[in-house]
Amino acid sequence: MSDKNLIEKSEDGKHVSPLLPENIKNFLIDIDGTICEDIPNEEPERMVIAELYPDALKQCNKWHDEGQIITFFTARIEEHREVTEKWLNKHGFKYHGLLMGKPRGGNYFLLDNHLTRACRFKGVWGDLVKRTVEIEDFPTKEEKINNNL
Repeated sequence: MSDKNLIEKSEDGKHVSPLLPENIKNFLIDIDGTICEDIPNEEPERMVIAELYPDALKQCNKWHDEGQIITFFTARIEEHREVTEKWLNKHGFKYHGLLMGKPRGGNYFLLDNHLTRACRFKGVWGDLVKRTVEIEDFPTKEEKINNNL
């Protein structure tokens, strides 16, 4: 992704982190157990022959072709980068980046000052579906003041 998509932003007269336009999503996609069979770091010999999950390639490349940003974010370690890149390229994945070393174990909480959305892969790839769900979040300044939090 190039920075040409980013929109400059300022708050109180100071530059802050730029934003993507609302129509561009910044997908961080796990590899093991999400686009292919789940392979632990302790068995790297299996990574070269990992079984691709149905429709994962089609959906990821569709998002890429629509102008979305695709970054694979994996718990695989840096020494597995080459085999991972070869596997992604062999299968024809289009992507912008590959981040290695995601903490293992799941139960992730992403805290960020930018809008974040998350979904849990449940074995079926397709277009995203909007749902209303309850989330844990930080209180707003007003809530904190009014509720003595």
